[in-house]
Amino acid sequence: MQRVAVQSDDQRARNGRKAQRRAGRLRRGLVCAAAVPAVALFATACSSDSDAAAQGTGGSSESAAAGSAAAGGSSAASPEVQAAKYAKLPKPCAVLSKKTLTSLVPKGVKSGKEGTSDDVATRGSCSWSSLDSNGVKGSQFRWLNISFLRFDSDAGRGSGEKQAEAYYTSQVQAAQSVAGAKNTKSAPVSGAGDQATAVRYDLKKKEGAFKQQTVVARAANVVVTLDYNGAGLAGGKAPDADALTKAAQKAAAEAVTSVATANGAAPAPSSPAATPSKSASKSASPSPSPSRSSAKKG
Repeated sequence: MQRVAVQSDDQRARNGRKAQRRAGRLRRGLVCAAAVPAVALFATACSSDSDAAAQGTGGSSESAAAGSAAAGGSSAASPEVQAAKYAKLPKPCAVLSKKTLTSLVPKGVKSGKEGTSDDVATRGSCSWSSLDSNGVKGSQFRWLNISFLRFDSDAGRGSGEKQAEAYYTSQVQAAQSVAGAKNTKSAPVSGAGDQATAVRYDLKKKEGAFKQQTVVARAANVVVTLDYNGAGLAGGKAPDADALTKAAQKAAAEAVTSVATANGAAPAPSSPAATPSKSASKSASPSPSPSRSSAKKG
């Protein structure tokens, strides 16, 4: 009997331990159950705050998102670019009057040679040469080249005028940094478009000492580059650099005017004829030019 009682006590002990474990599990379950609503309440509170921010007096979430989208749309859209002023170029070999050509290349008025171009509305050039052989007194050589480059407005590259300004600056810098040039001088030029600069220098070539003049002018979205040089060959006297510069500047102003005329604008009043160079002849000339420009490239 005593053994049965002991077993009953053991059984009760085991039952007690089971009850404790069940109680423990229940407590843990209640703790977890209590924790879940707290998290849910936190999530609900966050959600409510967000909704309040979007719909309340601040209303800034939705407004900010809309504002951000609007800003994004504005930056992503292509900006308005001002249309280019000039849509075409003049015929390069016809931009100077006979009177002007006679003053610059007296024996080469009809020698104009147009450079090749794959798009005459965008680029073009023409060159002339003149040689006056005076026997034992030497010879006088003159060479002239005019080139045009027109820029169209583009959303990626900017307005035609801004592109022309950058190219104008690069052309002036190139003229000022020619290898082997001596006595380089630069000066602004008036009456030749929106911007114009004259660069002159001396350059020694195998044929003789050349006096080089480069005038770079910009008219809105078009850049005109005029190269003009002269030399006294075979003992001939070197030409006067001031006279060459004056002639080049007047010719450049005439070339700029031709751009407006080609696009239907009223031409500006004509300037006086350029100071005549010393006369020359059509006989074979030396190497055309010490300048950067190429007559065969528009």
